[in-house]
Amino acid sequence: LFFFRMGLLSVVCVSLFFSSTFAVDRGNFKTCDQSAFCKRQRALKPGQSPYRALLETLELSDSRLTLQLINDNNKVHLLLELYRLQGNMTRVKINELKPLKPRFEVPDVLIAEPPTEPLSVLSKDDNGVVLSLGAENQRLIVSARPFRLDIMEGPEVLLSLNSRGLLAFEHLRLHKDTLDFSLPGVEHVYGIPEHADDLKLKTTDGGDPYRLYNLDVFQYELYNPMALYGSIPVMLAHNTQRTMGIFWLNAAETWVDISSNTAGKTVFGKMLDFVQGSSEKPQTDVRWISESGIIDVFIMLGPKPSKVFSQYASLTGTQSFPPLASLGYHQCRWNYNDQEDVKSVDQGFDQHDIPYDFIWLDIEHADGKRYFTWDPHKFPQPKEMLQGLMDKRRKMVSIVDPHIRVDSGYKIHNEITSKDFYVKNKDGKNYEGWCWPGNSGYPDFTKPEMRAWWASMFAYDQYEGSMENLFTWNDMNEPSVFNGPEVTMHKDALHGKWEHRDIHNIYGLYVQMATAEGQIQRSGGVERPFVLTRAFFAGSQRYGAVWTGDNAAEWDHLKISIPMCLSLGLVGVSFCGADVGGFFKNPSTELLVRWYQTGAYQPFFRAHAHLDTTRREPWLFGPENTALIREVIRQRYALLPYWYQLFYQAHKTGMPVMRPLWVDYPKDTATFTIDDEFLIGSDLLVHPVTEEGSRGVTAYLPGAEEVWYDVHTFQKHNGAQNLYIPVTLSSIPVFQRGGSIIPRKDRVRRSSTCMENDPYTLYVALSPKKFAEGELYIDDGHSFNYDTKKEFIHRSLTFANNALTSSNLCPDCNFLTSSWIEKVLILGASKPSKVLLKMDGKETPVDFEFDTSMSVLTLRKPGMNAGADWTLLLQ
Repeated sequence: LFFFRMGLLSVVCVSLFFSSTFAVDRGNFKTCDQSAFCKRQRALKPGQSPYRALLETLELSDSRLTLQLINDNNKVHLLLELYRLQGNMTRVKINELKPLKPRFEVPDVLIAEPPTEPLSVLSKDDNGVVLSLGAENQRLIVSARPFRLDIMEGPEVLLSLNSRGLLAFEHLRLHKDTLDFSLPGVEHVYGIPEHADDLKLKTTDGGDPYRLYNLDVFQYELYNPMALYGSIPVMLAHNTQRTMGIFWLNAAETWVDISSNTAGKTVFGKMLDFVQGSSEKPQTDVRWISESGIIDVFIMLGPKPSKVFSQYASLTGTQSFPPLASLGYHQCRWNYNDQEDVKSVDQGFDQHDIPYDFIWLDIEHADGKRYFTWDPHKFPQPKEMLQGLMDKRRKMVSIVDPHIRVDSGYKIHNEITSKDFYVKNKDGKNYEGWCWPGNSGYPDFTKPEMRAWWASMFAYDQYEGSMENLFTWNDMNEPSVFNGPEVTMHKDALHGKWEHRDIHNIYGLYVQMATAEGQIQRSGGVERPFVLTRAFFAGSQRYGAVWTGDNAAEWDHLKISIPMCLSLGLVGVSFCGADVGGFFKNPSTELLVRWYQTGAYQPFFRAHAHLDTTRREPWLFGPENTALIREVIRQRYALLPYWYQLFYQAHKTGMPVMRPLWVDYPKDTATFTIDDEFLIGSDLLVHPVTEEGSRGVTAYLPGAEEVWYDVHTFQKHNGAQNLYIPVTLSSIPVFQRGGSIIPRKDRVRRSSTCMENDPYTLYVALSPKKFAEGELYIDDGHSFNYDTKKEFIHRSLTFANNALTSSNLCPDCNFLTSSWIEKVLILGASKPSKVLLKMDGKETPVDFEFDTSMSVLTLRKPGMNAGADWTLLLQ
């Protein structure tokens, strides 16, 4: 078990439990008291640690320090490894020196072995050793008796490890380990998804710890720390001075305890004398308890939020760059009945002038729930169906789950059996459990050869009826086993020499990894994949999108979608969304409209519904509601250039697309707990209406030096204020930051692909200093050519000194577009006497209009190519 400590305010947070007739069957899922190792380790109280460092065993090389620890109670030796990593990170590994059997170390999550930098000893005595971490006077102090680590910067303790003495390795029990961390001066911690809870993590004193154990939780509750479908063991700590992160690389069942305390404990020697007698300060203590594996933790020292994101991305990779169409609207339900139903729904969107890009098929589309097949009666001509969609430049997603029907007449089952690719039970026979098809086997995706075979099944000649516009949904990949303990696989099932308990939380990642690789391979490595997964782990961002699972048509579920996706974005997964309308139950028309308005401003935008719900295509709720839904979907499509550019940036830098306000305003304490509004990139602020019958919302507009423009009315508001906004059912409060330029495509068509060559409108929102900047990114929208051939356009847009300029950010890139700039709106402008387009050495007059009441200047049809160099001069 492992414990981290972070400095947080000593504020008691009370968990409010969602109560209604819609509730999880708690009897299916364990509490900490019912989990033997959690209960046993949690019973350990802070105090004198039995571990001490044997300083005489210290060895220092260019890349690492090793040191033995001894438990004075049982004389078991541990091996401590310390690494100073490039980019202001520290890695700490602890394992038994001579384990009774090997402990599992998580593979395939790190994109490479992290590059190291030299450690150097500054001082050493009988009490411990002081190491230099290089930048900004950072030091790592190893205290010997009891064993403790402290990371300091100047006189400040940034983080302490084992400061409460809770390090524990259960030697004779073969598996369990625990560690604690302390963060002095920190009040707010975030992350460790997935939980249906607030953005800011609560203290867990008096209740269960947050649990990380991928589970198929039917009708999950809100505002509690129960485990859900995915687990990312990454926590961020933030205060006005610094942002830090802790990445706990362990794939076993893990519990995370959070408590608030006061700092002021001494560390050895004169280094920490300043602490003695100092006044109390906020502190958060974090304890990690994992059932098996080793301690392998990465401490990301920031100090800025953007730096923590890039540090984590350097370890586990960035968000995959999705096909542009996947950022459009997705229409799904369990289930569209047959080919005629699909055709009818597709036509319904055209008849009601509502754009969409993907229609989805759930489990009923397959022949007896045999994945990679089609029901011969309901979907007898899948290629004809897919071609019909392709003719309209639309796409389809079919579900492919990782439980395989045990059926000797099923090709997939027979091949997995013949290749011996199934997970085994403890007796060495194929593990079988109950899922949608009935009795099912579970492929062992931890095997590279199994993943390679699975990927090969997506080839067009293997997945009969598939075409290039068919993509994939991996559901039930926790894995879900209906008759298993906690509706999942038995922990003693075997993946080669490792038990399932060791690898449980990465099973879903492996399924999505293999599926995404299959989509790439089927195109000869040319086309980008799109794969949605329900289960996930650290690194899942490299393979596609996630969603928040089986929510309900209730207002609180709409509200919780915001902090759930914000939490995922903070730990690398930007491509997140929730089932619009709620999966279970039937939404009121008001709730449905409000959910569309919220979902249209979240990264993954899909409506989905349970088999037993009434049909809810957007046009089934009367013409007024149809018009409201149509309008917000069209808003989504107009903003696709901005969404796409943000995903390119996320792919390159690790910056989250949908983000909490504190990421961009890290010193503004008013933003630290806000999770009912959010930023899209740095330049759009969205405050969805999530209260039934609401007549107004209060949005916090951050930034004392900022101005914000209502994107619908262009009205300007000052930052650093709480703004009350009257709303009607048509309202979705969205603001553009002054100082930004956002490209849009205001000619909305039936799908994103139909809009490929359409013109752009630039929305230039001026700052108080009459400045603005933005970017425009264009590529083919679907291939890897942007990466392999540098075929893309990336332009800087800048407004300064009454001139709007487009300049090339990638001179050696090669891509041509027929899109042009048809309009420019400048918000907060002054009226010019004339406007000139300077391009190719010529100056051409440009028509304009000026709205004096709103200070909006509109330039009509300036006509320049979107990939060209040009300047618009306002005189």
